[in-house]
Amino acid sequence: MREVRLSKRTSKKLDKLLHYLETAWSYKVKSDFIKKLNKAINQIARYPESAEKSAIVKGLHRMVVTKQTTFYYRFNANSVTIVTLFDTRMHPGKIKDQTRF
Repeated sequence: MREVRLSKRTSKKLDKLLHYLETAWSYKVKSDFIKKLNKAINQIARYPESAEKSAIVKGLHRMVVTKQTTFYYRFNANSVTIVTLFDTRMHPGKIKDQTRF
């Protein structure tokens, strides 16, 4: 199983998203999202090639967490790095800006 790391951008976006879910919706909605996110992270830690390759950014894979949230990641033999968390309702062209290394 590979180690999963979050980029600084991903950490910031995740903090904002979790805060939004709890304040605008409820603790239960936030908790349900965390469960789905953990399930997706566990999947890519074990099977990083299981998610589809990104058609927009070469070298990244795309994992759908919920209908509204997707994350993009890259991996090597030892680790998986989640590069960005993306709201699927945004324009897909913005993904390139959010995944610059």
